[in-house]
Amino acid sequence: MERLPLPLEGITVVAVEQAVSAPFATRQLADLGARVIKVERVDGGDFARGYDTAARGLASHFVWCNRGKESIALDLKDPRGREVVRRLVADADVFVQNLAQGAAARLGLDAATLCAAHPRLVAVDISGYGASGPYADKRAYDMLVQCEAGLVSVTGTPEQPVKAGIPAADIAAAMYAFSGVLAALVRRGTTGRGGPVEISMLESLAEWMGHPLHHAMHDGTPPARTGLAHAVIAPYDAYGTADGGRVLLSVQNDREWRRLAEQVVGRPELGTDPAYATNAARVANRELTDELVAKALGALDADEALARLEGAGIACARLRDVREVAEHPQLAARDRWREVESPVGPLRALLPPITLPGGDTARMGDVPALGQHTGALLRAVGMTDDEIAALRRDGVVA
Repeated sequence: MERLPLPLEGITVVAVEQAVSAPFATRQLADLGARVIKVERVDGGDFARGYDTAARGLASHFVWCNRGKESIALDLKDPRGREVVRRLVADADVFVQNLAQGAAARLGLDAATLCAAHPRLVAVDISGYGASGPYADKRAYDMLVQCEAGLVSVTGTPEQPVKAGIPAADIAAAMYAFSGVLAALVRRGTTGRGGPVEISMLESLAEWMGHPLHHAMHDGTPPARTGLAHAVIAPYDAYGTADGGRVLLSVQNDREWRRLAEQVVGRPELGTDPAYATNAARVANRELTDELVAKALGALDADEALARLEGAGIACARLRDVREVAEHPQLAARDRWREVESPVGPLRALLPPITLPGGDTARMGDVPALGQHTGALLRAVGMTDDEIAALRRDGVVA
């Protein structure tokens, strides 16, 4: 049977992007076959290139979000640089930008302006708080939006709220931008018209706050911060093991509690004891419930604890650090690791989680050097070598 091509083969994306939200969105498009042209500053490029040097000298954020793209370095303050972008957009299907609020409009590169000139174009504006309202012009970095969206208030321990360990607001906005592009392309296929797509980090993350937000709106009280425990289920927490590991388990109903009491805790009478027999009772007696479970698991090493819990049909997991995730046996068994090329040589990377059986595998292209494709892209929009040399001499391109 003939293999299906990647679904975005033939789609061209131009992105004036930086940091995480737009780059992560367009990387999803690149993985699915789109050609993504990344427009960067001439003076250092996407500032995420300078976040760290953890990936063999490259920034880990940049490597994660920018494989499979062509990099062109332009000075957009110069009208000649903006003209290059307009030429690129004229032949594109999608445009994405996440510049500071108002900056794209000043450059004539906002979605409304570009879609008016190119009716088939899908143009995405990603902002922190949206184009209107009292917060429209506020600076919006991931941690700030996590605070404004309430994520920090429900994450952490009873004593201390903490931010998420990943850029949750950036990722939320990226994934809605990605899905918004796909939806707009489907609509274009039936109407022939593209159109603007607006995404805000605050609105994206507020949507992800679904359970605690609805709990607070309708019950009047937000869920308590409980660390690794669950606010309304017990036992549901991480427990130490004899070898220094930690194992998380979740008892979802009273039948599971009876099995845990008999087969793991070794005290079957707790299954019917009124102090523990129902979830409401276990939550009310959470400290004593946790002590019983902790004592039982603390006598076992992590592998033994997991085997005992699995045998009893109790949902459980090993609390892994990030280095352990890189060697996760499930990811290895499913062959989820690949290598992508970069300016410093091959780098390990995960296959994207969208798998399309019967079709081509994800296109995990190279991580580009700054301006690696500038010359080729300028020639592609009709510039001569003399014109390109003049732009380089004047610092308009790099």
